[in-house]
Amino acid sequence: MAWIKRTNNARLMDFISGFKTPKFLLMSVLMLAFVSCAVSYKFNGSSINYAKVKTIQIATFPIRSSYVYAPLGTTFNQKLEDAYVRQTRLTQVKQNGDLQIEGEITGYNQYNQSVSADGFSSEVKLQITVNVRFVNNTNHDEDFERSFSAFRTYPSTSMLTDVQDDLISEMVNEIVDQIFNDTVANW
Repeated sequence: MAWIKRTNNARLMDFISGFKTPKFLLMSVLMLAFVSCAVSYKFNGSSINYAKVKTIQIATFPIRSSYVYAPLGTTFNQKLEDAYVRQTRLTQVKQNGDLQIEGEITGYNQYNQSVSADGFSSEVKLQITVNVRFVNNTNHDEDFERSFSAFRTYPSTSMLTDVQDDLISEMVNEIVDQIFNDTVANW
């Protein structure tokens, strides 16, 4: 009996001494961290309190710039709505939304950007500006009216009609990201 008792004690001591190894301690700490911690990540960047905010109202943004390119309005409005559908759980409504976004496209302009050695323009700058009015009916401290803009340059040897669709797509994506970040991401 004493032999069995001593063997069990030896086994217990071997088991306990295993706790002292750094490898075991590291594994124990990692397991404890995984079990006891709940980590929440939002990869879309939004920080919406869905207990308070459930709906969003996005008005159609008309083109109010002096130069009008009709596909710009359609592209912008569609991408703006798509951003909120894809990246939030908000329900879109026609009126009385918890969040309200409205505004207009106020600028679609091109400028000579740089001059080459021969004195002629070598690059042209294309710029889009959008004025946005944002109302958060659950927290009016976050309301704002602000202009957002983006630009791209292209070689003056290219025709605007050849490059504008691609450039508009890039600029609209950038402006929509800016609007999304300022309205619901709170960065």
